Amino acid sequence: MQLTLAVNLFISDPPVWEILLRIFLTAVFVGIIGAERQMRHKIAGVTTHLMVAFGACGIAVLQEVLYHEALALAMDNVGILAVNLERQRVIAQVVVGVGFLGAGTILKTSSGIYGLTTAATLWLGAMIGLIFGMGAYALGIILSVVSFFFLTFVRKLLEATSMKHMKSPDILGAEVVEK
Repeated sequence: MQLTLAVNLFISDPPVWEILLRIFLTAVFVGIIGAERQMRHKIAGVTTHLMVAFGACGIAVLQEVLYHEALALAMDNVGILAVNLERQRVIAQVVVGVGFLGAGTILKTSSGIYGLTTAATLWLGAMIGLIFGMGAYALGIILSVVSFFFLTFVRKLLEATSMKHMKSPDILGAEVVEK
């Protein structure tokens, strides 16, 4: 029994080294986005972004494992068993679930709405986790780099124009409410 578990652990599809690579890439690239949020003292920082992304990455890898198992089952039972292979269902569920989580980071106060970018970066972190989890490394790297570029450098350019980004108050909910 223990030998079977060890064999299944190291002879898997995708292989263990590739699963570790996917999780590592998720950690690096989503960690950069989470660090940017944490340096700006936002509601969700590195840890929150990484936990969401790791969950999404894990679900994506699990979906691939289930896909390969269903494919093997179909090949072993040709003509006897019909197997439905729908890889996109997990992606749809993660998109909806993380959207709900991100909604919790949005705060409405008397002076405005805050947390929209943090909610968007949480959602983005989950999508990057899904992308790396599904093995689309180039897409994950490009999306991460472009997103970080817009979160940092383009924002600085916008601050130099009349299209300034509204700064969140230091203590949310502390502003005076007019009656």
